Amino acid sequence: MKTAWEIKLEYKAIPKLNSPVLIEGLPGIGNVGKIAVDFLIEELNAKKLYSFFSYKFPYSVFVNENNLVERPKLEIYYKKFSSGKPDLLLLTGDIQPIDEESGYSFCEEVIKIMKEFHCTEGVTTGGIGLQSVPDKPRIFCTGNDAELLKAYMHRNSGVEKNIFGVVGPIAGVSGILLGLAQLRGVKCVSLLAETFAHPMYLGIKGAKELLKVLEKKFNFGIDLNKMSQEIVEVEKELIKRTKEWAVELAANRAGAKAKDEKASYIG
Repeated sequence: MKTAWEIKLEYKAIPKLNSPVLIEGLPGIGNVGKIAVDFLIEELNAKKLYSFFSYKFPYSVFVNENNLVERPKLEIYYKKFSSGKPDLLLLTGDIQPIDEESGYSFCEEVIKIMKEFHCTEGVTTGGIGLQSVPDKPRIFCTGNDAELLKAYMHRNSGVEKNIFGVVGPIAGVSGILLGLAQLRGVKCVSLLAETFAHPMYLGIKGAKELLKVLEKKFNFGIDLNKMSQEIVEVEKELIKRTKEWAVELAANRAGAKAKDEKASYIG
């Protein structure tokens, strides 16, 4: 049975948007996409437009700073520009759908919204997990339309020229949305930033590089210097955590070795 999605209009009326572009940023490796899109929402003072609910959400709630519970969120915000540039739809949230069927059905709902607003293109974002923290994360790009992909990979775009052989399957909404959008005749690309593949790492560096590419393409007028201090603070914390992770890893390896030796002795 297809997952049912409840979509609630959170604004007083449906806005009329000028050739909007949808940009998706949901949790993933390093949370680079979510960090980038949440930064855009805050910097551009975007307005909440839709919220999503499904019984396929994870069966958990969060506890906020006021000691109250909050349900997981999936939301779309919008931003209108007065200068004639394309307006924005910004997809963010705390979670991704929990299984393949709900992931596909969610992406179908997003594509319906894109078509209703006559979106000219969509951009999904995500991370490429590395075994160490990259000094300057590279940005890779793929898409479901050759001409649109070419527009993101010109000489000064900041995007690497070849993704084939570097990135494997793109899982989650970042990948499914591109595939389904191709079936539905909606042009999309995916921007993927290198980041550290540790579940506790925040990929602010990668998010900043993603935003640089988007800023060059769309000229939002955002101040990326605001992310620099956050990067410094995160890297200070990372140095501390890395030492803790190293100790934990060594202990785990020692335990595994002892277990192997014990097992081989018994055998």
